[in-house]
Amino acid sequence: MHGFGDILQRLHLYPYVQWGRRILFWWRMDETAPQHSRAERIRMALESLGATFIKFGQVMSTRPDLLPPDVITELCKLQETVPEFPSEVALQVLKDEFGVPADQLFAEFDPEPIAAGSLAQVHQAVHHDGTKVAVKIRRPNIIRDVEADLALMEDLAQLIERHIPEAQTFDPVGLVNQFSRTIHREMNFVRECRTIKDFARMFRNDATLVVPQVYEELTSEAVLTMTFVNGCRTDDKLGLMALGLATRPLAANGARIFMKQAFELGVFHGDPHPGNIRILSDGTICLLDYGMVGSLDEDTRETLVDLILAIHRRNVNLACDLMLVLGEAWRPVDITVLRADLRDFIENYYGVPLERVKVGRMLSDFITMVAHHGIRFPCDLMLLIRAIVTLEGVGRELDPEFNLAEHLAPFIEQVVRERYNPKRIAEQIYVEAKTFLRILHDTPLQIARTIEKISEDEFKIQFEHRGIDKLITELDRSGNRLVIGLVLASLIVASALVIAGGASLALWFSIPVFTVSSLLGVWLIYGIFRSGRL
Repeated sequence: MHGFGDILQRLHLYPYVQWGRRILFWWRMDETAPQHSRAERIRMALESLGATFIKFGQVMSTRPDLLPPDVITELCKLQETVPEFPSEVALQVLKDEFGVPADQLFAEFDPEPIAAGSLAQVHQAVHHDGTKVAVKIRRPNIIRDVEADLALMEDLAQLIERHIPEAQTFDPVGLVNQFSRTIHREMNFVRECRTIKDFARMFRNDATLVVPQVYEELTSEAVLTMTFVNGCRTDDKLGLMALGLATRPLAANGARIFMKQAFELGVFHGDPHPGNIRILSDGTICLLDYGMVGSLDEDTRETLVDLILAIHRRNVNLACDLMLVLGEAWRPVDITVLRADLRDFIENYYGVPLERVKVGRMLSDFITMVAHHGIRFPCDLMLLIRAIVTLEGVGRELDPEFNLAEHLAPFIEQVVRERYNPKRIAEQIYVEAKTFLRILHDTPLQIARTIEKISEDEFKIQFEHRGIDKLITELDRSGNRLVIGLVLASLIVASALVIAGGASLALWFSIPVFTVSSLLGVWLIYGIFRSGRL
């Protein structure tokens, strides 16, 4: 149980686990004290639960606003160690998806996979036009397995919220729902195909980034076919040296590409680690694996830029207001304390030379402060922050003097300039005026409907009492115990009276009833004492 027996106890699951272990694993029932930290045990527990839970941990590693830094560090170490599925199965998936065997779909198809993950594995093939392609094939029955794991996760999340009030800080049910959306997106290869095409369209005039070409006729929900990219990873220093490429321009170009995605286009690659980046022989960059992609609408991008500028200008009041616009407070926020903490945060970094600013560390400190005050940022914004932290690490691998802030500044200036573009201002005025006219047009009708409902006694007010579910559960539990107690008391008294009467037939029936009722009564009293709610 990786030392989490106390949590199972609070979830009222420990007795069931203990009975199961006694029956199935009676030869190794000894409980040893945990030899690892809490964060390490969380990682080990997820690894032992299988691929879906490992993927859950990887997704949760992008939420430093919800989880402590030590847990985030351990979750980043999670690796998908899953076996390859047989080539016969891969060939059958291709036939099921397209109705013809692989030798008709491709000129050549290598049955041995070149990479395998928890959701899919990749095979190399040759298209009929002679192009080398990579064929990503989803694992058979993976949807069924994931749905079963998600159902278990949802049940556990509800138990945690019900029995561990302090865990509501992390919003367990919300985390599971977020993960469910993420993994369903990753399992739909048609969606990933559209994303790749969108990136290709957005960067069609940028010669420094190569986006793989997808073959839609050879793509389905379970199969994705794209051009095979043969290049060096960013952490392959020997390979980059063999190509004769200078690493400093590569780091700068990678940062520029990512900032263009996030702040100019509003769609960005959410997992830019070395395994998803290839450097081609001419120095161009290619991004792989578009399953995890984030997006920021124009309003969010502008608010984020305003927040960065407010912090840079040491405008604490404006920065606090913008933080509450960007995020959602799940509990009352003490503005005075928030301003004091934000002022301390700004003072820690104000005046530090740009070349010495570590953006990743600064963002981590900022998110820790925000989470301390009960403010949650949107998932895509947290994904952006995690991607920036990852990108800074990749950049420093290529160039020890790499500074992400230098590459961020031009795009912030561009967002500010674009805000005052006359054409954009005219478009905003048009949209706002159209919205106002629509509201003005609908107002008399809405007033008339409201008056009509009031006059016909159909006007209803919905009232929501938050937190009453726990009270109802406790009342139900108390009522059940009271009823059981009354029934047991009645059985004990009735059996005792019959026994006192001395009738032989009645004795044959009453003594077992009396014994069982007494034992159940003792069990009920023990349970009440043990719960500490006497």
